[in-house]
Order: sequence, then structure tokens, then C-alpha cells
Amino acid sequence: MSQPQAAVGASVARVDARLRVTGKAKYAGDNNPDGVVHAVIVDSRVGLGRITGVDAAAALAQPGVLTVISHLNAPKLPPVQSNGYPPGTPLRAFQDDKVRFFGQPVAVVVATTLEVAQHAASLVQVSYDAERPSTDLRAAPPADNPETYARGDADRALSSADVKLDLTFQMARQHHNAMEPAGIVARWDGDKLTIWEKCQAVQYSGFSMAAEFGISPENVHVISPVVGGAFGNAFRTWVHSVIAAIAARRVERPVKLVLTRRQLYFGIGYRPAYSYGLRMGSDRRGHLTAAVHDVNSETSTYETHLEDTLVPGRMLYSTPNVKQTHRSVPLDVNTPTWMRGPGYSTGAYPLESAMDELAHELGIDPIELRLRNEPADDQSNGLPFSTRRLRECYTTGALEFDWKRRNSRPGSTRDGDWYVGMGMAAGVYDTQRAASQASVRLNADGTALVQSGTSDMGPGTATSMTQVAADALGLTMRRVIFRLGDSTMPPAAGHFGSQTMASVGSAVQDGCDKLRKEAIALAVKDEGSALHGADPADVEVRGGRLYATDEPARGETYQRLLSRNKRAYLEVLGSWAPPEGAARYSLYAYAATFAEVAVHARLGLVRVRRMLGVYDAGRIISPALADSQALGAMIGGLGAALLEHTVTDHRDGRIVNANFADYLVPSHADIPDIRAVYLADGEDLVADPIGVKGLAEIVCIGVTPAISNAVFNATGRRIRQLPITPELLL
Repeated sequence: MSQPQAAVGASVARVDARLRVTGKAKYAGDNNPDGVVHAVIVDSRVGLGRITGVDAAAALAQPGVLTVISHLNAPKLPPVQSNGYPPGTPLRAFQDDKVRFFGQPVAVVVATTLEVAQHAASLVQVSYDAERPSTDLRAAPPADNPETYARGDADRALSSADVKLDLTFQMARQHHNAMEPAGIVARWDGDKLTIWEKCQAVQYSGFSMAAEFGISPENVHVISPVVGGAFGNAFRTWVHSVIAAIAARRVERPVKLVLTRRQLYFGIGYRPAYSYGLRMGSDRRGHLTAAVHDVNSETSTYETHLEDTLVPGRMLYSTPNVKQTHRSVPLDVNTPTWMRGPGYSTGAYPLESAMDELAHELGIDPIELRLRNEPADDQSNGLPFSTRRLRECYTTGALEFDWKRRNSRPGSTRDGDWYVGMGMAAGVYDTQRAASQASVRLNADGTALVQSGTSDMGPGTATSMTQVAADALGLTMRRVIFRLGDSTMPPAAGHFGSQTMASVGSAVQDGCDKLRKEAIALAVKDEGSALHGADPADVEVRGGRLYATDEPARGETYQRLLSRNKRAYLEVLGSWAPPEGAARYSLYAYAATFAEVAVHARLGLVRVRRMLGVYDAGRIISPALADSQALGAMIGGLGAALLEHTVTDHRDGRIVNANFADYLVPSHADIPDIRAVYLADGEDLVADPIGVKGLAEIVCIGVTPAISNAVFNATGRRIRQLPITPELLL
């Protein structure tokens, strides 16, 4: 019998809120094991070339400096192969004299205090044989191994289309600017390595560090209970983590290494820059007939980072003829990485902008155009959708946003010196899942401890898992403790790709169901129990009390049951994995985003006045946490649409605006009236046992084109470049 649902679906306070707001939560850089010393990286001041000398004499002469390590004296690391992502040869710590990008670590100083290490690092003199790097996406040739997709004959269908669009979009590079910078504390105990690291997957981090040093993964202990924002930047082990471990082994003391804000712009990955060509054709009624996508994106010369940028264009709309090509362009830069909504967010901007252009060309409402091109199934693979309620997202959003007030004639609505416009866009993101485990222990005092080696970079993993566990065990949330972020815990899916709730949540549900049933079985067999002889299927648990559903007065508490049976605890291991074999359904979450903007007639300033997101994201475990994700994602999308971009000096590869003063992100004054709506009764039990689809990624996809389309509606100016800055509108 299913359990009563009291916690799931309720907006509850975060279980770790007090720890976080009082500063008691320990992030990676907050750990100070006995004897800890500090490391500061010396980074390259050229964008390409060879190191011809490293003079560390002045640094080593400083009191408190323990060592300076560079390629001249670093230990030789065993060969290591890429783990499949990204393909290529990973950057190794101080293994040769080659400089591959501006800011590459070329030395590290270790000292007894951070201040001494910082000063000594400034004294290290590195000389180079420098070359001019290639860092301009538009000027460099692409690699010759593109990702391709095709169905039908897109070129032929396009040539005979009644209406044709030929568009090119440019999207600037965007950087992660999480509150917590990348950092690590590393300590060796013989051949065993312990690291306190900012990471999104403790087991993956352990495997990576083990591979770097040629030791068994069992000899690497990774601890990362809290993460101060990541959204992709802590997905993989970056070279600074290996440097910290090298330094710790050299000085035989724990070493703390935290990247500076400036170093974050080349010490970790970023959302790459894109050039996206899209040719689209339709008949006079707006039915799409053909689409040709031609995409270039930047990557490093030593690894190839490719995202699922093409997926929206091949399955979001019914289009019989599609041809797609995605080429990586190797540049002298550090390797890009995933950033919230990777690939899909990028691919949605050109696609949804083009749909808006087509709607304007045909004189059709943008929502109506999308409705006319709703597919019956996934045309990219022929599979039926597990659930797809995008139509309902459109209609709900139109009603909630008062879309009928939109004037279809661009530039016709003014509010004093401001042009006002409305825009919308669709979004899609795949429902990812992975094998996960969770241990569940019910103690004799009626409390429960649930543990899983997952992570929490901010969305509230511990809270949502506690909600699932509490309902499945029949306990209040206060009686359940969920622990995470330790590689010694049961292995779990990495905290990325919106897969945590589906994967780890399903394992938690499985473990708690097993334990509850074990307790019920113990009770019905126990002659001393009020439930002796009852049908286990007719027993529920609420508030820690087992009772017969048809006779609620007949029952007993977990505490009495375990005490009478002299059991200190009951413990089980929960697990879940997606089914093996060929996929039978197309699994996605969907969104419709609406935006209203005002554009100053003389200054070109764009202000977003309000935004609404409507989501088909399956079952919502915690509405409060969902709102936190959705509102934050819309703010991030606003930044991508109007503010965020990297400026690179192509003469040497230097990132000119590698700081918070010049790399602009939204501040409080930029935030409009924003709201999120989640379609009710949308659980997807095909995807996973708890019916969720994942929320963290879908909420940011479609935001940039919604804002861009609103700018067009306000001004009549079509900007096909992100971010949309005032100079582009003047």
C-alpha cells in the first residue's frame, strides 16, 4: 500500500538553512586540518609558446616559503587517458614546458600563510618563447570531424519552400561566477589521499585523482558536503586540484589552494562562444518544411568539448527535413565545460528567435505558430513522448502573462521614453538518470539516517531527499537526517544534468520502502505486537507509528517495535537504475518562457519588466525549492541575454574583463517581477519511480530568446547576437 504524502509537495524550509545562513556550513576552503599550509598558482602571462626559464630564487628566499614547484622539479605523473569527456589529452600539472593558453598554471608557491604565498608568487620570474595565439572563433578554421544529423532532404525542401529565412547568430562566451570559488584542501597519509574539494560528484573526483597519481580509487577520500554554486564548473577535476595534491605530497603537509576570482576565468571551464547559422523554410500557413543548422563552437586545442546543441532543432517542432552540422573550432584557450542548460540553452536561442521571425513574416501569433508545428512523436528517433505538455505550457502562460495585450506590430507600444514589447520562447531538456544507491538506517529511537554520495551545489538536495525519505518511512522530516557529499557513502549519480532527484531520489525511495516493509514484516510476525497477524499490505506508517489502515487504533511505534525485539537499528541499501536496453520513450522536460521588456528610445538601454516561466517538469517534490531554481535560472538567463560576455585580447589571449567590475552579471536593480508556474499532475512514471523529470536545467532554456523576441516586439530591431547591448540597438 502506498504511503500518505505529507512532506513531498509541501514548501518546507531547507534542512540546512541555519548552517548556511549562520556561516557554519563548511565549504572546501573552510577546512583547516592540522598543519595546513597555503598554495598560490603562478599563471602564464602568454597565450601560446614555451617556458624558457623559471627563476624562483626570490620567492624561496621569503620567510615561510616551503617550496616552489614547476615543470623543472615536479614529479612525473603516470600516463592518464581521458575518461571519455572530453575527448583529447587532459592538461597535466607541470609535465612539460608548453603553454597552451593564457593563464595556464606554470608554477605553484607553497608557504605557511596565504599572504606569504601570494607575495612569493608575485616574485617568481617566468620567461617564455611566445607565439601569437589563435583565440578568435570567427577567424580560426574548424576541426574536420563534425557532429552531423539528417532526415529527409533539407536542401531540396528549403529551395522549394514558400517562405525562407537565412539567419546567423553569434553567442559570446559566458563564465561561471559562483559564490564559492574553486578550491581544495589536500592531505596525504602515506599512499592515501584525502581531499576537501568543491566538486559536483565525489566519486568521479576520486576516480580522477586516483588516475592522476596511479593509485587505487579506494585510496582517495573525497569530502564535499556543501558547494557554493557550480552549475557545471565543478563537474570535472581541474588541474589546480592535482597541483594541490602534488604540493601536499612534496611538503608532507595538508595544502589549501583556492583560485582567485581572476583565475576562475581560465582555471575552470565556461560556456563556449558560438556561431550558429540557421536556414528555415515553411509553407504559407506556417508549417515547417525544412531546417538547416550550421554551428561552430570554440574548444581548446588539446580537448574537444561538444554539447547537445543540435537536439532542440531536431525534435522540438515537426519538421520533415532537417540537416545539422556542429563543428568544434580548436583555439588556444582552456577547455570549455558544461554550464547550466548546456547545449540546449545555446540551441534554443537561434531556434526560438527564428520561430519568432517566421511568425512575424507570416503574420501569425508566435504561440499559434508553435502550436501548428507540435509533433505527434519525437521525429529524431520515432519514439513516443513519455509525457509532453508543451501545449498546456503555452496556453497557461498566455493566460497568466496576459499575452493578449501584446501588440503584434513592433515598435507600436510606448511608455514615455521607453518602447515596450513582449516575447516568448519554448524550451526543452532531456530527462537524465543514472544508477544510484542510498543507505537507510532506522534507529531504535525512531529517527532515521539516510546517506548517499551525491552533492548539493545549492538546489537543496538534502531537503528534497529528506522529504522523500520522511514520507516513505512514515516519519516527520525532523526525525530524518540526510547526509551526502562523501565518497565513502553509497555511490550516486553526479550532481549535474538535472538527474539528481530522479536518480538519487528513486534510490532513497527504494531504500525507505524496503526498510518500512521490513519493519512491518517484523511487526506482523511478532506475537507481542498489536499488528501480529495483520496483512502487511494493509499496514501504513504515519508519524513513526505503524497501524492497520482499516483499524487505526491498532498499531505501535517504531521505537516500541525495535526495543521489544532488541534491535538497535534496521538498515537496508536502496538502489535504482534506469532500465537497460534500447530506449522505448522520448524523455524530456518542457518550458514556455514569457518576457516583457522596455527599451529606452534614445539610450538603447533594455530593462526586463517581468518574466514568467511555465514548466512541464514532472512531479514537483518541493515547490519552494523549485521556485528557487526557476527564479534563479531566469535571472541567469537575463544576464546571458543582456550583460554577460567575455572580452579577449586576441594579441595574447588575455581575458580583459576577468573580474566582477567588468564582467557584468545581474544585480538586484536588474531583477524584474518574475514568477514560475508548474503544471499540476505532471508526474512521469516512465522516467523514474518518483515521477520527476528534473528541473534545474529546463528553467533556464528559452529565457534568452524570450527576451530577444521581446526586444524585437518593442523596437522592430532584430538583434541576432548575445548579449544584446545598448550599442547594438543604437
